Amino acid sequence: MVFAFSIEFYLLPAPHVIAQSLGETYPTLVEAARYTFAEALIGYAVGCGGGIAAAMLASRSPAFADLVLPYAVASASVPIIALAPLAIVWFGVAQGSKIAIVALMTFFPTFISALRGLLGVAPAALELMQSCAATEWQIFVKLRLPHSLPLVFTALRACTTLAMIGAVVSEFFGGPMKSLGVYIKSTASLFQTRQAWSAILVTCALGLLFYFAVALAERLVMPWRVERGHI
Repeated sequence: MVFAFSIEFYLLPAPHVIAQSLGETYPTLVEAARYTFAEALIGYAVGCGGGIAAAMLASRSPAFADLVLPYAVASASVPIIALAPLAIVWFGVAQGSKIAIVALMTFFPTFISALRGLLGVAPAALELMQSCAATEWQIFVKLRLPHSLPLVFTALRACTTLAMIGAVVSEFFGGPMKSLGVYIKSTASLFQTRQAWSAILVTCALGLLFYFAVALAERLVMPWRVERGHI
């Protein structure tokens, strides 16, 4: 397409040019990838872990659910480009602000999916457990938690992409040069599009690996869904 439409190299380099640039800048991109992925991974763990914990509490306390849900919806409605500068003011230009952004972006989808799964058990199954004198803890472990796992893992897979987006985009507003977001922004502003596209490819590869890692964990945790063809 680049050669067919005679696109200038500084607008969209040819694939072989991007591949050559990727080989030349590989050490720098590996270091930047490690830095950015650490932000995404930590923020993902905090946001998704907090979302699951909040959903567990909300499933036991309707008052807590009514308290948390409006704030969760509001936080998910604010664009990342509006939150990133404020996060830098609050948490500094280092990794803390990026982790906070990723955690905020991944909290809401996980919270909603986990809460829906925990509360969406069939009434007949719940009545059967209660008729067998099952305790609330037994109902939670043997009924509510297994029922919520498919929805939770769906959210966890979706949040892998949100985590990478949040980490990279938040770096556009400040950070060390050894991060992917700053590298992409700085090279693009200097019309070094080969280097910018190389970093974008690395970001895409990280996102894919992150997604497939969570999908593999889902297969290990819920092998029965693989056998039924749901995954």
